[in-house]
Amino acid sequence: MIRRETPDVVLLDIRMPDVDGLTLLWQIQALPEPPHVAMLTTFDTDEYVLTALRSGAAGFLLKDTEPEQLVQLVHTLAAGGVVMSPKASRALLRGHPGAGAPQDADVARVALLSDREREVLVLIAKGLSNADIGTRIHLSAGTVKDHVSSILTKLRVSSRVQAALLAERAGLLSGNGGDAPRDNGR
Repeated sequence: MIRRETPDVVLLDIRMPDVDGLTLLWQIQALPEPPHVAMLTTFDTDEYVLTALRSGAAGFLLKDTEPEQLVQLVHTLAAGGVVMSPKASRALLRGHPGAGAPQDADVARVALLSDREREVLVLIAKGLSNADIGTRIHLSAGTVKDHVSSILTKLRVSSRVQAALLAERAGLLSGNGGDAPRDNGR
């Protein structure tokens, strides 16, 4: 159905009748132009959160998300943003020992970025879409897209979520590198 309908956004549950959501996520990510995928589930175990994000999910939401909030989060996903429930964010940080201290390898990878790319990376980690980043730093969405592609290449990651995780581990989101990522759950 995803191949036929080509949606912009897909919300997957972890447990589904015919195939589990993580397996389907891997299959979706193998598509030539995969949609933005977020897990929407009642299962917020650390293992599920980390596996989903490492597998290319652009977010992890719990089913107790308010309907009005869910609509906004889907719009954020469609615009290329990252969405995360507060409980999933805590699981993510628990899954990275020493998340508060910059990791040398991650700092070295971030050092490959230009000042503008680091600025864009911090905004990616805050969950902003390309259009929102462009508005914030006075660039066209196309220029931001070029910066994002360069960032992913230089950091050797395949998704915005992975880049955001690396920015966190490199210390860009605390103190002098930028503000802590805001919760997209507004």
